[in-house]
Amino acid sequence: MKTPFFCSLLVTSLLLQLPARAQAQSLPKQLDALAASYAKAGQFNGTVLVADHGKVVFTKGYGLANREWSQPNAADTKFRLGSLTKQFTSMLVMQLVEKGKLKLEAHITDYLPDYPKANGDKITIHHLLTHTSGIPNYTSQPNFEAASVLPTTPTAFLRTFSELPLEFEPGSSFHYSNSGYFLLGTIIEKVTGKTYTQVLTENILQPLHMQDTGYDLAENILPKRAAGYDKASTGVIYNTTYIDMTVPYAAGSLYSTVNDLYKWDQALYTTQLLSEAGKALLFKPFKSDYAYAWVASKAVVGKDTVALLGHSGHVNGFGTYLLRAPQDRRLVVVLDNEGGPHVKEVSMDLLRVLYHRPTTGPKPEPTAPKTIALDAAALVPYVGKYQLSPTFFITVKAQGSQLSAQATGQQPFALMATSPTRFTVQGIAAEVEFVKSTSGAVEKLILHQGGQDSPGAKVE
Repeated sequence: MKTPFFCSLLVTSLLLQLPARAQAQSLPKQLDALAASYAKAGQFNGTVLVADHGKVVFTKGYGLANREWSQPNAADTKFRLGSLTKQFTSMLVMQLVEKGKLKLEAHITDYLPDYPKANGDKITIHHLLTHTSGIPNYTSQPNFEAASVLPTTPTAFLRTFSELPLEFEPGSSFHYSNSGYFLLGTIIEKVTGKTYTQVLTENILQPLHMQDTGYDLAENILPKRAAGYDKASTGVIYNTTYIDMTVPYAAGSLYSTVNDLYKWDQALYTTQLLSEAGKALLFKPFKSDYAYAWVASKAVVGKDTVALLGHSGHVNGFGTYLLRAPQDRRLVVVLDNEGGPHVKEVSMDLLRVLYHRPTTGPKPEPTAPKTIALDAAALVPYVGKYQLSPTFFITVKAQGSQLSAQATGQQPFALMATSPTRFTVQGIAAEVEFVKSTSGAVEKLILHQGGQDSPGAKVE
């Protein structure tokens, strides 16, 4: 007996629907298994949230928010956001632009007349938003660690970097600089007559009912605040070093939860905070694909290339990542309180699950490179002074067959040879590479650290 045609269609329809339903049912399990694999490998400790087509499909905490009290991470655990703060700062700036209180083409000195005119007269708000101002990054300056534990005010701390020589002519290049967003915070306060916290609360947090987000100050009693930890190369977990949160300020001082960041993501699809034209500019990439506190990228995570918007954040003991796929209203939020060196990898892998793509899973941690012995004569050409920025130098010395280096304002550190021209920094996840000219003379070194390559010409 032949099956009626309409029955065949019905059977085929059911066969097509069953895998999709099964897949939808297993999606949280897939996401949980993946996040758990990173946690088990010691590469993630925190909370994740995943949204698909605007709806939360998974959220869960892994590991401990506080090791001393064995408090687990959860969806309502509050994490320091680090540079995710910049997204909120850029939104406040754009809101003021739409209200006519700020102009993107205006200069620093138009709002801060006491700022040094030599630089302030040629650096615009747009330059600050896009890291194209040329202002040196204050977190890379000598003695930053000593200064970071002291409470300060925006006006007072501004003086620590406002007189520094520019690294390049404004608008000509890109160099990520917390200094630009610190400046934006002071400008927001100047034009509104209110504190950064007040403006943030009134313009974003209250309208979006983000009750679990705010400016993180150590003296405040903050329920369910995660403690920050770091991990030594031996694997030992320890309390992170203290930083006074008046120092990161508008560049990195906020705390939040995954649930509140979901509210933030959803608001970005509306005009509740900013007009469509304003959002188009907010997300428009400029040099190095950097928009106004958003990194624009494309990735093959589905059948087609998917446009992504994201940003990472790192501040003592915390690592964060927020990743959006706007065309499909997909979101991944990863908040980590053990330094978060792998938050981007975790985020991308969770996104691959949503697009039904193979995941990589946690990769084995790199083993320490084998060191080799070099004789004293081979080290002599490396001795000298290298300039990585106008105010930052690395001085290399040799004592017998042992090479050491000292960065401006820091303690000396030993260099262990892994090749005739490459050295690992003892006790730090960094390497120093020496580069020779065609004549064989050492002309510069390159500091490889944190995924960045920082060259420095030999000046002495």
